[in-house]
Amino acid sequence: MITGASSGIGAEYARALAARQYDVVLVARRRERLRQLAAEISSRHGIAAEVLAADLCRDEDIAAVAQRIAAESRLGLLVNNAGFGLLGNFQQTSLEAQDRMYQVHVIATLRLSHAALPGLLRRNAGAIINVASVAGFTRMPGHASYASTKSWIIAFTECLHLEMRGAGAHVKVQALCPGYTYTEFHDALGLDRNTVMPSGKFWMSAGFVVEESLRGLDRGKWLVIPGWRYRMLVSFLNHAPRALLHPLVTRVARRRAAAALPKL
Repeated sequence: MITGASSGIGAEYARALAARQYDVVLVARRRERLRQLAAEISSRHGIAAEVLAADLCRDEDIAAVAQRIAAESRLGLLVNNAGFGLLGNFQQTSLEAQDRMYQVHVIATLRLSHAALPGLLRRNAGAIINVASVAGFTRMPGHASYASTKSWIIAFTECLHLEMRGAGAHVKVQALCPGYTYTEFHDALGLDRNTVMPSGKFWMSAGFVVEESLRGLDRGKWLVIPGWRYRMLVSFLNHAPRALLHPLVTRVARRRAAAALPKL
């Protein structure tokens, strides 16, 4: 089962898993997009592809997806991929939008993982992949809720991984932490990719990100950070003192704010 499957990383997971001969349940808001993807991968790989339209901002839709997970005796992999971003400092962004982000990134991941684990543990097999972000290791103005929720996903996943190891279970849990990826994410925010990150060296394809995730899953890695540049960045962020990081982050934020000012 893959959430946020209608485009980007979620759609690439669907294609890659179908190629591995997984039957799939595709979850997202856009039913027609899901139907097109289901038809594509079913025709190409001869697998069963089910469409489940759901808005994970809504409690009732999360409950419906959780119920479908709990009822599936063959569930081998849950990919919690649904997510979105926001623009603006915390106090400038609507509280309703912030609530929706926590609902999708935190509450949906929590409830769907809780629905999946009993069956996975009964069979003592399978996995959960939670899609976080390199942003989960950062503390950047303008991304308070995004960075916080992605950081929660990383911590939550690590705890589940340790619980599985402590129980001697063969259930795998992974946090995938991509950096800048060519998807509709920045288009939805109305951002020019060249403005966000001019260097193409830091941009990755969704296919590469998914390939790295599944390779890491095969090897039992609980944390996957695609791309050596991002692994170096995360290593620096994890070891640099706050006394060094905070002035750097503040300087970057001020430059971005100045660049956004209208030119007279």
